[in-house]
Amino acid sequence: MTKYHGVLPVWKPTDWTSHDVVAKVRRLIWEKRIGHTGTLDPQVVGVLPLCIGKATRLVEYLQEMPKEYEATLRCGVSTNTEDMSGEVIERSDASHLTEEMVRDAILAFVGNIEQVPPMFSAVKVNGKRLYELAREGKSVERTPRQVTIYNIELQEMQLGQAEPEIRFRVLCSKGTYIRTLCVDIGRKLGVPATMSNLKRTISANFTEDQCVTFEQIEQAIAEDSFTSMLVPVDEAISFMPKTCVMERYTTYATQGRGIPVHALSPQPLTNTIVRLYDEQGTFFGIFHVPEGQSELRPIKVFLPE
Repeated sequence: MTKYHGVLPVWKPTDWTSHDVVAKVRRLIWEKRIGHTGTLDPQVVGVLPLCIGKATRLVEYLQEMPKEYEATLRCGVSTNTEDMSGEVIERSDASHLTEEMVRDAILAFVGNIEQVPPMFSAVKVNGKRLYELAREGKSVERTPRQVTIYNIELQEMQLGQAEPEIRFRVLCSKGTYIRTLCVDIGRKLGVPATMSNLKRTISANFTEDQCVTFEQIEQAIAEDSFTSMLVPVDEAISFMPKTCVMERYTTYATQGRGIPVHALSPQPLTNTIVRLYDEQGTFFGIFHVPEGQSELRPIKVFLPE
């Protein structure tokens, strides 16, 4: 029987895959039901929330949340992987770049943009992952994808050298390739470019300072305090509006029956996903009022313990 339920924000170390992190925590807490909310490349460190037990049912909502990264862009050099782990394919002096040129180029990417997934990525084409084809020396046509850059904040510029570096923070939608963003910024500047460093600082609303390390997890298990590290299921989706059901209708929530909107406070808007509670604060799950109806219907019910 599952012992733990909740979200564990882990700080992923370098040279670990996201799957490695899941496997490690599975072994530590003896729990099979664990899923993560967004893959990080092995060389990238950062926030990796793990959904444990009943919280695995939240993955589809958490992975849709915006993510924030701190990235370093190196101009004057490009690689076949779009980061410094790959083979250098072009070099060109970029010492002429100015602050104004860099600022204008970077800010031009705020908003909805199209990206072509890099060859060294996990995207599948005809049933095969692109990085598998890339390792075979093959390159295939990729369909551009629309992603959203919500904000870019320039943090530091080291200009006036052949390979200047630019550090920035970016808030973006799911599926954004920061490596590709770096290459595209370089292209706009008219120079080869690659990503030299990356750290994920926010994922699923969890920040760097909320994360725990493997060492902290092991210590908490030894002290029998691991449960205190878990963010409760309903708190993990606190970005969803909350509504309460009148006492006489609470059984409807667990029986899959429609709950009339007059029994809810506040009354949810049509098609808005909400968290449902009773007047004592018991969490019942994720619900919504479908189009054309006047009753709250269940999407995912979490039966009270």
